[in-house]
Amino acid sequence: MQSTFITPKPLSENARRLAQHQFDHVAKPLNSLGRFESILTQIAAIQGTDRVSLDPRAVLIFCGDHGVVRHGISQCGSDVTSRVARSICEGTSNINLMANCAHAAVFAYDMGIADPPDCPNLIRMSVAGGTNDFTQGPAMSPEQAVQAIDSGIRAVRDLDGRGFHLLALGEMGIGNTTSSAALTAAFLHLSPETVTGRGSGLSDEGLARKIQVIRRGIEVNHPDTSDPISVLSTLGGFEIAGMAGACLGAAEAGIPIILDGVISCVAALIAVRICPAAGAFLIASHVGKEPSSRVLLDALELSPVLDARMALGEGTGAVMLFPLLDMVHEVYQSSHTFDALDMEAYRPLGGQA
Repeated sequence: MQSTFITPKPLSENARRLAQHQFDHVAKPLNSLGRFESILTQIAAIQGTDRVSLDPRAVLIFCGDHGVVRHGISQCGSDVTSRVARSICEGTSNINLMANCAHAAVFAYDMGIADPPDCPNLIRMSVAGGTNDFTQGPAMSPEQAVQAIDSGIRAVRDLDGRGFHLLALGEMGIGNTTSSAALTAAFLHLSPETVTGRGSGLSDEGLARKIQVIRRGIEVNHPDTSDPISVLSTLGGFEIAGMAGACLGAAEAGIPIILDGVISCVAALIAVRICPAAGAFLIASHVGKEPSSRVLLDALELSPVLDARMALGEGTGAVMLFPLLDMVHEVYQSSHTFDALDMEAYRPLGGQA
């Protein structure tokens, strides 16, 4: 089993310092833009320059189906993955509407759709027509997991070559909240009850069935939690592996990548378990309503900007961060400085007020 797993690009702490210096000379109280200042200085460190660039930007949507869907753990069947993938490629889905507002390109990748739509804009990276039912054995082979990760890396390399400076992650795959909850339970040694939510709206009976399916998958497969490929291959999805690869590819290319909800966060956790340095390239957009959302962000040591109990997926929460960063960037590069106002810059004061 061979892999092209990556060497991350070094961060520039000098660029981070220069970016913070620039913020400190904007005519405003120190650190008054809070988390947004730390995100922009993080982007400076990643890009290696205080001349931060947020354009062009794109959202990558990885699509794949899950064999475990046959147990009735979702309100709809795998055919919906294909339908939504088609609408993304045709530019009519939720993510397209929001990305248009945020001036972001949208790229959709077939990582393993059971019945892929015939769309010229769908980027073909399919490993297989969906994963296996993980209650009966591994969702995929380790070789397939590595192939899907490598495909995600290649997707980012391609966009890097085309000059993209900022990326966001998204996904489409009926059944992937079940897979992500199973991965979270395994990686973080938590009970399925703790990390499993209702997904697209399961009843109490459906939720109980989903929890039992996850418990069964972990019991059957005994994933080696010290080996991220073991956990991914036994319980994961091809689109989750593709997103993990995209996180690794972003670290290699030196591109900041914004996470969406729980599925992209568990993919990021896989990436960080493979290459811990990849964590420095991740930005958390929001904390969703799935129970594992905050648990995963805590495990990644990331602080989300938004808390709106979203669960739409497709990268919609991640794309919401783009216009907010644009506003902060306008302040960052503005001429509204202490020097322009002939004022002395604010400095931290010691002693008692």
